[in-house]
Amino acid sequence: MRVAQLAKAAAVSSETVRHYTDLGLLKPSRNPDNGYQQYSSEDLQRLRFIARARRLGFSLKDSQQILASADNGQAPCAEVRDLLNERLTALHAHIDECQRLALVMQNAFANWADKGDCAPDGHAICRLIEEFEPDIERRPATPCPAH
Repeated sequence: MRVAQLAKAAAVSSETVRHYTDLGLLKPSRNPDNGYQQYSSEDLQRLRFIARARRLGFSLKDSQQILASADNGQAPCAEVRDLLNERLTALHAHIDECQRLALVMQNAFANWADKGDCAPDGHAICRLIEEFEPDIERRPATPCPAH
């Protein structure tokens, strides 16, 4: 299979196939007649595996690690369980932080409902933010971390 054929079979973009090839996740051979990269059914299996792993929250680095273990003949399932447990713990912490931030934002929105707009005056940029004191907690609200 060529890039476009593999991409279509795995329901990903050709750019994804090229990127994963550049990272060494896919290992095509070269067609001696035309020099095109040729992907095998094993590459399709790996590509589908990576897509499933991504949907489960695994990073490309995780997938590289898992595939390297499998390529070395080691069963990566225990490693996968450990990685998933780490991701799940981090996800729950992220959800908790986002829920806390949502409460702080709701409180701010309610407090700001009747306050007027003020132009910056050299002492303040936006008094809504500068005068806001969250009632829920006294620590500052932080944006949710990017995944």
